Amino acid sequence: MGAHTLPGVEAAFPGMGTIINVVAILLGSVLGLIVGHRLPERVRAVVTDCLGLVTLLIAADAAFAVADPALAQELGRGVPVLVVLGSLLLGGIGGSLLRIEHRIEMMGGALQRYVARRFPASDDGHGARERFVQGWLTTSLLFCVGPLAVLGPIRDGLGLGIDQLALKSSLDGFASLAFASTFGIGVAFSALTVGVFQGAFTVVGMGLGAVLPDAYVAMLTAVGGLLLVGVAFRLLRVRDLPVGDLLPALVVAPPLMALVAALT
Repeated sequence: MGAHTLPGVEAAFPGMGTIINVVAILLGSVLGLIVGHRLPERVRAVVTDCLGLVTLLIAADAAFAVADPALAQELGRGVPVLVVLGSLLLGGIGGSLLRIEHRIEMMGGALQRYVARRFPASDDGHGARERFVQGWLTTSLLFCVGPLAVLGPIRDGLGLGIDQLALKSSLDGFASLAFASTFGIGVAFSALTVGVFQGAFTVVGMGLGAVLPDAYVAMLTAVGGLLLVGVAFRLLRVRDLPVGDLLPALVVAPPLMALVAALT
């Protein structure tokens, strides 16, 4: 299940694609902050609703990876859905016990207070903290879920080019502009999340020397897509799902899939 690529885009060094991605998010966030202060609250509310709908569309497309032929070949028909369910249940239980959502909020609050001390005008109380955390968590998930976020840095680490990350950078740049105009500077801090996440997969690509199997990428994409559904529900004010507590599902999915594949 590969993404369409742009031929002939080569990196001068491993990790260059992720650096470009981080810069694109930062530039988009800065432009969004400049535009955002000029927009009235009702316009920003409409922007949030639009972003929620688009996030739901992206989530549905990613979640549909559960029907990928590579998964059916690896596990059999019907089994991938059970693996996704198991990953969410085990990951969600673990995340709830570890209180990941609460820790993310505390971390986001600490970052927001740090920013407020450096830029006092940006601190408008509890609302600023919630907006900061939601912007950071939402965009971090959005930018780190999907085949481009996994295969792109692995290809970069293997020296196969940064074409996938070049495409992802352009998409993330426009998305960060839109999100920052609504959620503020918290969106810019998702660049740090992207740098760490994709940097780790670049190292994986450099160390393993092999591309992640398509079936496993499809499983991660499907699980991540359902997490994005939770993000979309929060943006659309349908239900405030504890998406942070469900994040361990992305870690549980690969070994659980390997276990099920070995037993079937």
